[in-house]
Amino acid sequence: MNKETLYDSTLNLVKAALAEDIGRGDLTSLACLEPGPARAKLVAKSPGILSGLMPALLVFHVVDSANRVFPHRKDGEPFDVGDTILDISGFNLTILSSERVAINFLAHLSGIATLTNEFVKRVAGSDCRILDTRKTTPGWRQLEKLAVEHGGGYNHRMGLYDMVLIKDNHIAAVGSVQSAVRSTRQYLNSPEFRVQFMADAAQIKIEVEVTNEQQLREGIESGVDRLLLDNQSVESLVQLVKLARSLNPKVELEASGNVSLDSVAAIAATGVDFISVGAITHSAPVSDFSLQITG
Repeated sequence: MNKETLYDSTLNLVKAALAEDIGRGDLTSLACLEPGPARAKLVAKSPGILSGLMPALLVFHVVDSANRVFPHRKDGEPFDVGDTILDISGFNLTILSSERVAINFLAHLSGIATLTNEFVKRVAGSDCRILDTRKTTPGWRQLEKLAVEHGGGYNHRMGLYDMVLIKDNHIAAVGSVQSAVRSTRQYLNSPEFRVQFMADAAQIKIEVEVTNEQQLREGIESGVDRLLLDNQSVESLVQLVKLARSLNPKVELEASGNVSLDSVAAIAATGVDFISVGAITHSAPVSDFSLQITG
């Protein structure tokens, strides 16, 4: 993940969120308060894994560059109820104007990191890695995928541009796994690919979704890098993993589809290398934080 690109996209997201929330101004604070110096702290009201420090800090800075924020935790570190996450010193009007947007970033992203960590803990002791998916909030993808990393998970492809994932609709359109892989390799070796994507074909992994033994055999015969075993029962996964390992012990195997905290350990025990979980980004409960004026 490019740090400069991440910073620029986060700054734009922060500015858009502040414009949405503050609009013409913080009417309540302007009406109630005399401007003056103030101190505050942001406290955790639920336990979890921290993520979202960069956008939260940017919120306070963009609203007022005179605000000073001192984090007590780093992204990826655990926190408990009552822990102080941030100390803030600045001005009462701008601290209160920053409060909700800063908390929104921290709550959502820490929620993702926390749920990811729960899945990671369920597969501890295996060699299986928890992956995210492209089921992310529009505009938030880089931050949400970074939150997955903070929770101990790993990123799947960032978008449609950095990996080949041949799914059921691609296969249906061209007729077979072998045809889809053959067409893919022809494109990756074409001038059109090099001009548009400015990448080396050898660096592009090819993954193919398979739903039965015949497709699995075709994928392995085609020499793909990874097989996606989608929406399989644990019993079916056991059989498909056994077959795949007998045909090519080095092929990577990924399971996905309806994965839950209750089922993930059993899925990992089948011997797959990866389990992709859309829920860690699209259904993570938010972490709970509160800002308190202390002086």
